[in-house]
Amino acid sequence: MKQIMEFEKPIVNLKEKIAELKNFTQDSEIDLSDEINTLEERLEVLENDIYGNLQPWNRVQMARHQERPTTLDYIQELFTDFIEFHGDRLFGDDAAIVSGIANYKNKPVTVIGHQRGKDTKDNIHRNFGMPHPEGYRKALRHMHQAEKFKRPIVCFIDTKGAYPGKAAEERGQSEAIARNLMEMAGLTVPIICIVIGEGGSGGALGLGVGDHIHMLENSTYSVISPEGAAALLWKDSGQAQRAAETMKITSYDLKELGVIDQVIPEPKGGAHRDISEQAENIDAVMEDSLNKLIQMDESELLEKRWEKYKKIGEYTEM
Repeated sequence: MKQIMEFEKPIVNLKEKIAELKNFTQDSEIDLSDEINTLEERLEVLENDIYGNLQPWNRVQMARHQERPTTLDYIQELFTDFIEFHGDRLFGDDAAIVSGIANYKNKPVTVIGHQRGKDTKDNIHRNFGMPHPEGYRKALRHMHQAEKFKRPIVCFIDTKGAYPGKAAEERGQSEAIARNLMEMAGLTVPIICIVIGEGGSGGALGLGVGDHIHMLENSTYSVISPEGAAALLWKDSGQAQRAAETMKITSYDLKELGVIDQVIPEPKGGAHRDISEQAENIDAVMEDSLNKLIQMDESELLEKRWEKYKKIGEYTEM
């Protein structure tokens, strides 16, 4: 792996030890199979202990992993005949958002998602997955097209947030996001939103108003990054880990709070370990969601969407 997270180092060290013993066995006449089996059993226990008890900050690190699959990776795995569209017909094209049409189980759908880069050059091209307003307007243009042709919409969410630069604000960043929130709330076709990495602030919400909202197990969804929250609360961004533990930003926290509908499991060690397995896990949840939503007529769809968002934020006074 190119990137090893701090909490994974005991696992990596043990794997290296096992590999050394296997190589030694192959190159010599000494049988170390018993020792290798013992270490492999210990490795399984260690992996279950570490990956089964991840802390919020560990999941933040997983969500940011440089090898974590992106929207285009999942499009390739889950859909066929994908055709990408470009431009918002107002200013230009924003590579931080991918949008187009595809077939899913032989049914046409519109697919929209944030897109991070795979390397430095690609990250610069895609602005590190932080959209400008034209990205949100491009997305909305294709949502309206989906409504016109009665196509369900699938949105993949993976962004640190909308780009906060001067040019983006001059071109109406806040208005673009707000308009997406308003328009998505009233679309008469099914909308499925899946958080596959970071779901950061309004940048995520601009694609996040759906009938069903799902999250990958090690993704995050929050109004602000842990570093930003720490800087505001304690004037020290170095306390990001402390902030992550109090912000309720993990998939399990948000499922408990009723913000999302379902947690999608990840392979042991994260989605980047096995994209095919991860895509299968997404596929099962997405297919179930779509089958439930397409059975509703427009009025029922809108009513249930309205009821869903009315419930978010409910609390009980003791």
